[in-house]
Amino acid sequence: MVSFLDFEKPVAELEARIAELRATASATAGAVDIDAEVARLQQKADRLLRDTYARLTPWQKTQVARHGDRPHFKHYVAGLFEEFTPLAGDRAFGDDRAILGGLARFRGQRVMVIGHEKGTDTASRIRHNFGMGKPEGYRKAIRLMQLADRFGLPVVTLVDTSGAFPGVEAEERGQAEAIARSTAQCLALGVPMVAAIVGEGGSGGAVALATGNRVLMFEHAVYSVISPEGCASILWRTPDRAADAADAMKVTAQDLLALGVIDQIVPEPAGGAQRDPVRAIVTLGDAIEGALRGLARKSAGELVHERRQKFLAIGRL
Repeated sequence: MVSFLDFEKPVAELEARIAELRATASATAGAVDIDAEVARLQQKADRLLRDTYARLTPWQKTQVARHGDRPHFKHYVAGLFEEFTPLAGDRAFGDDRAILGGLARFRGQRVMVIGHEKGTDTASRIRHNFGMGKPEGYRKAIRLMQLADRFGLPVVTLVDTSGAFPGVEAEERGQAEAIARSTAQCLALGVPMVAAIVGEGGSGGAVALATGNRVLMFEHAVYSVISPEGCASILWRTPDRAADAADAMKVTAQDLLALGVIDQIVPEPAGGAQRDPVRAIVTLGDAIEGALRGLARKSAGELVHERRQKFLAIGRL
């Protein structure tokens, strides 16, 4: 069952009407011909959905990026990668379930895939800490990137987090240092690295896995230094102005492409990735394949130099 956001209510009403008509036709065993009416309403609903998503505000895009039905790390692994072998632990403290990774084969090529997992229901969200990584998660990512570098494996990262875990225990174990080292490790990789922002790209918790040669971003994903609610709380002392903050921060893929923060926008199905996860996953796979192909012939020195220059240039006039 599709879960609708507030701004999707007109679409929800049309789709509810369509469901009612189909239920009526089923109950009357075909005595009433409603095919033409259903087709008309479906066409109207599809058009309204496309029009709605063509003019989303930054705050509405934030809501879409957070939608619980969007594909998660485990769905991308199942849909795009074969022979996935998960690798756990940072070899120092423990294993973090918010950041997962391992060896895999992507369309015939061996890669290291790493990403955030938010979970899909209450139990799994608690188990994965809502995708908010702790220091051991970023240190695990560092270990896997170093392993990939050693064996010449491209690194693919899937970013979807509201930010790194802000708890006291994370700070005690060196959260900032772990994030900084993970970002530095991304910059030092001598193998191709492709990062994809598939939902939320929140703060340093996202940058630590997104400092790649190519940064892809879903059409309705968001990427920012702080959440809109957090920004509003600082600037206006109230999270109620999150919509204003989202607009001011330029969090959308379209804004970030213009600013040179990302390299490519990956289109989503009408109504967002949550409406057709299978199609969204395949589309992202095609984008990742194209990015890896474009980096395949570059030397380790070229990859490192280009990656560093890319991120040094961000924010310069």
